[in-house]
Amino acid sequence: MIRISAAFDGGNIICDDCRAPADIRLRIRPDTNADFFQWFYFRLNGARDTDCVMRILNAGAASYPQGWDGYRAVASYDRQSWFRIATDYRDGELILRHRPERDTVYYAYFAPYTMERHLDLLACAGQSPLVRHSSLGLTAHGQDIDLLTIGDAGEAKKSFWIIARQHPGETMAEWWAEGFLERLLDRADAVSRALLENACFYVVPNMNPDGSRLGHLRTNAAGANLNREWDAPDPERSPEVYHVRAKMRESGVNLCLDVHGDEALPYNFIAGAHGIPSWNATRDRLLTDFKRSWQQVNPDFQTQHGYPIARKGKANMSICVNHVSEYFGCLAMTLEMPFKDTADRPFPEVGWSPERAKRLGASVLDVIYRLFDRL
Repeated sequence: MIRISAAFDGGNIICDDCRAPADIRLRIRPDTNADFFQWFYFRLNGARDTDCVMRILNAGAASYPQGWDGYRAVASYDRQSWFRIATDYRDGELILRHRPERDTVYYAYFAPYTMERHLDLLACAGQSPLVRHSSLGLTAHGQDIDLLTIGDAGEAKKSFWIIARQHPGETMAEWWAEGFLERLLDRADAVSRALLENACFYVVPNMNPDGSRLGHLRTNAAGANLNREWDAPDPERSPEVYHVRAKMRESGVNLCLDVHGDEALPYNFIAGAHGIPSWNATRDRLLTDFKRSWQQVNPDFQTQHGYPIARKGKANMSICVNHVSEYFGCLAMTLEMPFKDTADRPFPEVGWSPERAKRLGASVLDVIYRLFDRL
């Protein structure tokens, strides 16, 4: 007997009918207290060596239906290694086709990064004498808002902030943060050691623990899109932003990188804060050089494709990088990674993957090192 389940950390699916393996009917559950939906993560049991066709019936009404074009879902037997499966989008339905080789298989929008793995990441990082782990406050559901402070702060040192996963369904962001932390904490890495002599890093690997556990795409437990709360965060509606922003004002910010995923574009790219009132030629040159340098050290990053550039004075100041760049006068950027494969350097078996995201995270340290004196 076939069974579909999503009753676990980060799970999201509603099963309407799974009696016939060739016609399994599913729907994605919207975020709590919000209308966003696109993230899915579920388990199929009882279909070993059986051709399965899984139809996500409400895919056409998802938050970013253009994200389904050219997209393929991921699957895993062990929840460690994820591979892509045949996926089609037509007539408003996302159709997953797979013949499981094991009794149980997991399917997801992207390789999940569970709260259990998040705790493992914190515990692993916390073994380093360079790290101080603190809780900035609590989410609406009482989870900790975790901060890793790496290196020693001081008047002569710069403050670099890395935040990830404001949107919980963008799990590649925390995979990226894992790769970034692994390299930053490698005592044998000369670039990391040199940076920590002159800078203190503040890393929030998961800005949205509640949304992550609940299987949300874009919002926290209160239905707040955290990346639209930075101008005036409410401690009840968006405590995650409220507490992180308060710590930023205490530490100062010389560089901020906010790590995300984009549903539609098959590229890694940066969006800057061009539209803020204080944007100037100096910051524009620094942003351009940052992007070009990253492309040089890691060809998975590119500079040709991205979002339209806002005109000066037209920025949405509730967005993180716009608020931070304007308030602190620093370079603040949004990194976007794909849910799909990268168009420039495709890897069909896995597409854009945790391993590639981790390597991209590690490589940004070379860019920060190159441009350190200008940050």
